[in-house]
Amino acid sequence: LSWLFFVPFGSRWNPATAALLLSLCLGVPPSVATCPPCCLCASDIISCSRSNLSTLPSALPGYATRLDLSHNALTVLPMDWIPRPFDRLATLILSRNSISRIEQDAFTVTPHLLHLDLSSNRLTALNTSIFAGLEELKELLLFGNQIVQINPGAFSDVYSLQRLYLSGNRLTAFPLGLYWEPGGPRNLTFLDLSYNRLSEVPVQRLLSLTRHGGIYLQGNPLVCDCALFALLEYWMWKQYRPLVDFRGEYPCRDGSGPVSECSQEAVSDMPLKAQTYQVEPGKSLRVPCTGLASHRQEAVFWVTPGAVVNSSTNDPSANLIVSPNGTLEIRGALMEDSGMYVCVAARGRHYDPSESLEANVVVGNLSTSSASGSARGSGAEHFNTAFTTLASCVVSIILVLLYLYLTPCRCRGNRGGGSRGCGGRAFILCSDPREVESGQRRSNGKRVAFLEPQAEDCDIGGPKTPAMNLGHVTTEGILKNGSRTVGQTLTDTAQIA
Repeated sequence: LSWLFFVPFGSRWNPATAALLLSLCLGVPPSVATCPPCCLCASDIISCSRSNLSTLPSALPGYATRLDLSHNALTVLPMDWIPRPFDRLATLILSRNSISRIEQDAFTVTPHLLHLDLSSNRLTALNTSIFAGLEELKELLLFGNQIVQINPGAFSDVYSLQRLYLSGNRLTAFPLGLYWEPGGPRNLTFLDLSYNRLSEVPVQRLLSLTRHGGIYLQGNPLVCDCALFALLEYWMWKQYRPLVDFRGEYPCRDGSGPVSECSQEAVSDMPLKAQTYQVEPGKSLRVPCTGLASHRQEAVFWVTPGAVVNSSTNDPSANLIVSPNGTLEIRGALMEDSGMYVCVAARGRHYDPSESLEANVVVGNLSTSSASGSARGSGAEHFNTAFTTLASCVVSIILVLLYLYLTPCRCRGNRGGGSRGCGGRAFILCSDPREVESGQRRSNGKRVAFLEPQAEDCDIGGPKTPAMNLGHVTTEGILKNGSRTVGQTLTDTAQIA
C-alpha cells in the first residue's frame, strides 16, 4: 500500500481515485461501500423513505443495521430483492407501501432480523412459511393491512417472536395456531387483535393464555354471551391491562345484553372471601364456586394451577370435573393439585377490592394440618424455637462442666498444710469436700462460701492468712448472711458465727 499513499498525482491528491484504489486493495466491492442516490446513509443506518420507489434499489450497502423503505410504491417483495445477505440488518421498515405479495423465502437474506414493520400495506393472506428464516425475529408489525386468512405454518419459523400486531385487519377467527402449531412462537407475550371482525373468542383458551401475556380484543363485534361476560368480569377483577385501558370498547358493559340472564342465580351482595379446603392424598374433594347458587350454571370455568376446565369439556377419566352447578370435583387428589383455584362465572357484580374469588386447596394429612392452612409454617417455627432452646441448654451444661472440671488447681500437694496453699477461692474449689484440713471437723451438712482470691500468688513465700474452719457454719447461717456485697472477704470466723 506504500505506493498508494506516497505517490502523488501531480502535486495534489485525487480523493475519488484514492478511495477507489483503497476499496479495491481491501477487497471491498465499490457497490457495497456506496449509498444509492435516492437514499440517505448515516453510519449503519440507511433511509430510502419517501423516494417514490416502485422497485427496490439494486445496490444497497451491506453494512446496514437499519433499513427504512417506508412511504414508497412497492407492490411485491421478491425472493431476490437484494443480491447478497444482510448479515447485520436488525430492523427492516416496509410500512406505508402497497405490498400485496411476499414471495416465499424472501426473508432468508436477513437471518438476524429483530424488528420487521409491514404495517399499512395490502396483504390479504399470510401464506405458509412466509416468514421463513426469521428465527431471531422478536417484533412483527402487520396492522393496517387487509388480512383475512392466516394459513397453517405461516409462523412456523419465528421461534423468538414476542410481540405481534394484527390490529385493523379483517380476521374473523382467533388465530389459535400461533400457540399450538409446532415451530411457532414459544414466548408470545403480546398479541394485538383489536379492530378486526371477531364475533367470538375461545374463552377457555384465553383464560390460560392471558396468564402469561396480554391479548387486546377491543373494537371487535364480539357477541355478548354468558361465557364472554364471565371472562370480562374476571379480567376486570384481575385488573387485566388490555381490558382496563379500553373498557369502553368492549361489549357486555353497563348491564347490557344477557347479563341479567347469566347472573340470575348469583348470590346477592354477600362479600366474596377466599376459602381454604384440605383433602388427604388419594381422596376426593368438592369445591363450590364462590358467590354462586347451587343451581345449574351455563358458563363456569375453573382456572387451576395446571389447566383451565369447564363443564362442557369434562373428561370422565380426568381428576378435575366441573359439575353443572359450577362445583369443582377433584378426584384422587395428588400433591401437585395443591394451589390457588379461581372460579370464573358471570356473577353480575362489581367486585370490591377486598373481595376474592380464589380457593386455596391443600392436599395433605388432615391430622397434621390446621384448618387455616398455616399449620405447616407454624409447626416449622415451633420446631426452630425448640431446637434453639435445646442447643442453648446443651452449650450451657458444657460450659458448666468445663468450669468445674478444667479449672487450674495447684493445691492438691498441700492438703496436709492448712496455712500454706493457694488463696481462699482455689482452696474451696480444689479441696476435698470431705476434709478441708486435717484437723477440720466433719459434718454431713452442705457448706457454701464465696471467697475473694488472694492478691498474692500461691507459690510466693510470705505471711499467709490462716485457713478458716468452716465446720461450724450451717446452711441457715450462710443464707442469712447472703446479702453481703461481692467485695466483702470472709476471713473473720466471728462474723460467720
